[in-house]
Amino acid sequence: MAIRKKTTKNPPMLSHEFVIQNHADIVSCLAMVFLLGLMFEVTSKFAVLFITVQYNVTISTNEPEETTVNHFHHGIKDLATTFFYMLVAIIMHAIIQEYVLDKINRKKHFSKTKHSKFNESGQLSTFYLFSFGWGASLLLSENLLSNPVSLWEGYPHTLMPYFSFFLCGLNRLEKCCHLAYWLHALPELYFQKTKKEDIPRQLVYIFLYLVHIAGAYILNLNRLGLVLLVLHYFVELLFHVSRLIYFSNESRQTGFTIWAVLFVLGRLLTLSLSVLTVGFGLATSENQGFDLAAGNFNVIFVRITVLAAICLSQAFMMWKFINFQLRRWREHAQAQTLKKKPVPSKSKSKKDKGEQRAQRMGRNHMVVHVFFCKAPDIRRYAFLLSISIMFPHALDISN
Repeated sequence: MAIRKKTTKNPPMLSHEFVIQNHADIVSCLAMVFLLGLMFEVTSKFAVLFITVQYNVTISTNEPEETTVNHFHHGIKDLATTFFYMLVAIIMHAIIQEYVLDKINRKKHFSKTKHSKFNESGQLSTFYLFSFGWGASLLLSENLLSNPVSLWEGYPHTLMPYFSFFLCGLNRLEKCCHLAYWLHALPELYFQKTKKEDIPRQLVYIFLYLVHIAGAYILNLNRLGLVLLVLHYFVELLFHVSRLIYFSNESRQTGFTIWAVLFVLGRLLTLSLSVLTVGFGLATSENQGFDLAAGNFNVIFVRITVLAAICLSQAFMMWKFINFQLRRWREHAQAQTLKKKPVPSKSKSKKDKGEQRAQRMGRNHMVVHVFFCKAPDIRRYAFLLSISIMFPHALDISN
């Protein structure tokens, strides 16, 4: 993203510059419309579609004290909820940018390249930290780490608790917010004046996130999606935190080494869990078949497509990672070669040329004096001239 230039003139109403400068206020007003709609009975039913998740299912437990637990299906109405939380993501993005990142940028005086990367890492590290914490709490509450069989046991996983929706795993609200966050990244390319050469790179990883999250959401692979996202977010969080530390002090690069090791391990673990869950767990499950109403997509074509998508994305990430590491090693090797290569000193060569020129001028000056001096002086200068020619270092005529 480019550095914003502060101007004293107000841009024209509804111009591009006006929208970019005031996009957070515009989006905040739009979000307030939905919140105010909850206050009136006429509009509350419409506003609820955007603010809370739909398709509620109440289940009674078989405990001595009978209690009820609310779970949720997914459906087309989730698009409205995703839209509202996309507005919230834009507002939070602007708050973090203005009150945290811009203040640090003004103190550090980063270059344009570092400024763009610092803003990107600052925004993503905040999101990854929040998502990793939420996802880890869901993994512990659902005992997915202690019981890996639950990744495919009981498929399709159509019923989800409320709060897992945000992260795209077990929970409805968590999944919706993740889709909303990566959808909000698309208009942010315009709001943040992203450079043209950076847009393709960002579009690629936004597209990959949306495809994988939406795929896990539609195919009811919520538990597998939660585990893989938490694993991936942890590795990405380490990378962006390491980059923020590097910008503050370029000698601190230990975090990149740890990230490189965990990145490779994360790719291997992602492939292993995917093959174990989709290739073996679902393939041997009793609930085989394609049932759109029940949300069951456990057929060989879908399983192969899911595995192919995961394998291709992991291979693409490893290819980008290897190219990145090779480029860094080449740059480091070139820097070391330039340090070891002796560079002739220009000051010394100029000094030598100056001394030689002074000696020549001194000799010429002596010859001129010879023609304008008396006989004793002529003999004396002739003697000194012959000595200086035969033994140039015996007399320092230049001085």
